[in-house]
Amino acid sequence: MPVIYTKAPGKIILFGEHAVVYGQPAIAIPVNKVNATARVFPTIDAQADMVRIQAPDINFEACLADLPPDHPFAAAIRLAMQFAGVDRPPAYTLVITSTIPISAGMGSSAAIAIAIIRAITGFLGKPITADETSALAYEVEKIQHGSPSGIDNHVIAHQKPIFFSRNEPIQPLAVEQTTHWVIADTGEKTPTRVTVAEVHHRHTADPETYNQIFMQIGEITRQARQSLITGDLAALGFLMDQNQHLLDLLGVSSPSLEHLIHTAREAGAAGAKLSGGGRGGNIIALSSEEKTRQIETALLTAGATRVITTALTKGGPR
Repeated sequence: MPVIYTKAPGKIILFGEHAVVYGQPAIAIPVNKVNATARVFPTIDAQADMVRIQAPDINFEACLADLPPDHPFAAAIRLAMQFAGVDRPPAYTLVITSTIPISAGMGSSAAIAIAIIRAITGFLGKPITADETSALAYEVEKIQHGSPSGIDNHVIAHQKPIFFSRNEPIQPLAVEQTTHWVIADTGEKTPTRVTVAEVHHRHTADPETYNQIFMQIGEITRQARQSLITGDLAALGFLMDQNQHLLDLLGVSSPSLEHLIHTAREAGAAGAKLSGGGRGGNIIALSSEEKTRQIETALLTAGATRVITTALTKGGPR
């Protein structure tokens, strides 16, 4: 049997994080410069259903049989085998790697789950669609994040920019003009589960105030959709700054995020905001092509631990 190799990109949310959990839309794009990979190597001399898992990036090695059902690697593998209709697979080793920052709002857990699911179903000879992959990955995401919005698994499985609303069909975005984005990592890690739970607690205590904030974020996201399609930097930048102000009111910004956001704006970004759960992780800044390098340099000088640039074009992210 051949070695199976799959990969899945990272993602970044442009507009709508947190509000998307409460029924508002969000816009997200894949980031192809980082990815998770999964390789399946058949093990010829081992008994059937002997599955070994290796993740050298985190010094992890285990047998599937020794992992609890709610371990994310095990859950992804078992869901893929269940989808393929296989109880006792041929023996194999699964090797997982990732260049996507963890707990930084770039979809690390969803990308790993998707890479695993595609690798296992491919190894077992069962074709799987993007929608089916996304649905299985969402089950893994629920184990890790509690009540995820579903946006990460959708955008990563489809590998296209999307306008996303819970319980509504995915709406791919066909952009007409190129936009340039600079993603900068604060180096601070706060799991999405934590910030989502904190916002939920505040919403429960004061639903009127927080529903109003979510509605405003939703309206910003709807306006941003057309501006993104047409590449209107001025409108997009203004909307990003408005979105950031509302995220700060939700309590999910932080001094390190604000520092990098201010740095990006001072360096010439049309707009900047946090992306993802907040309280650390990444900011994203909108740039003209000419100013991308100076914004990148300014963010690194200001203490960003990593900077990734990406462009959204008619042909997709690059």
